[in-house]
Amino acid sequence: MLQLERIDLMDRPTHRKKIVIIGGGTGLSTLLRGLKKFPVDITAIVTVADDGGSSGRLRDDYDIPPPGDIRNVLAALSEVEPLVEEMFQFRFSKSDELEGHSLGNLMITALTSITGDFAHAIREMSRVLNIHGKVLPAANQLVTLHAQFEDKTIISGESKIPDYGKKIEKVFISPADVKPLPETINIIRQADIIAIGPGSLYTSILPNLLVEDIKKAIISSKAKKVYISNLMTQAGETSNYTAYDHVEALISHVGENFLDTLLISNEEIPENVQFLYKQEKASPVKIDVERLETLDIEIVKKDISVVYDGAVRHDAMKIAKWLVEYAG
Repeated sequence: MLQLERIDLMDRPTHRKKIVIIGGGTGLSTLLRGLKKFPVDITAIVTVADDGGSSGRLRDDYDIPPPGDIRNVLAALSEVEPLVEEMFQFRFSKSDELEGHSLGNLMITALTSITGDFAHAIREMSRVLNIHGKVLPAANQLVTLHAQFEDKTIISGESKIPDYGKKIEKVFISPADVKPLPETINIIRQADIIAIGPGSLYTSILPNLLVEDIKKAIISSKAKKVYISNLMTQAGETSNYTAYDHVEALISHVGENFLDTLLISNEEIPENVQFLYKQEKASPVKIDVERLETLDIEIVKKDISVVYDGAVRHDAMKIAKWLVEYAG
């Protein structure tokens, strides 16, 4: 496992830049593990559209937003002993009733039941884990993600969308008028940087931007808005997508070109790694610069990827360092 060391930036200005990261899934958690090593104010706005696995079962049984993505982000930002984090992430496997559930998911569910409020449960869990930053759900209630495909079929449920096998035309959420926490809007307005991604385009990133008030706050915010491009396509979701296709999907769902900068990797992915991904019907995201240049977005190419154990991943420290420098 990669070891992350805290960065000493004492010679930097004392004003702490406010960085908002929007997304979900492993990409968001990976980036946050790097960013928390820097002296910045971090807020993670996390999707609550998941309906599969442990999160989906708890969502259905307790009528609460799914805790899984929130749990992973809390663990990524935590400042507790490694054993405590390992316990929080522990997944049960030898019990019919508990199998597949993580302890963290159960703890968040219990706190939600006790307090009667999902967001309040996250705040209390944040205190227990002594997290470096703030974690906010994109909505404080149940949200269902729907996808309309090129054949006009509509599939409901985040976990079911990648299995349909046709090109996604658009995604939308219900209820359509879901409201974010007022705190979320205030933080977006005060941000110095809003970073979107990396993560699954349609099922981790866009559900956040489909919350109308979040979308409006991002558009009107004076923050620098960065999209961190995915390294690989995702079968059933972004098959054969180029970098332009990813950006165009974001813009079309938001309704206007709201991005200032696109951060992409400038490294070639080794052929043996590409072969492994090919078995999963995934391939490197092609950087079609000429099409991207038509969007009036700054394109930044950096060494931001790392190959580890046969998989290509974003380098959390390199991206975090660049974001802090970009914030000025």
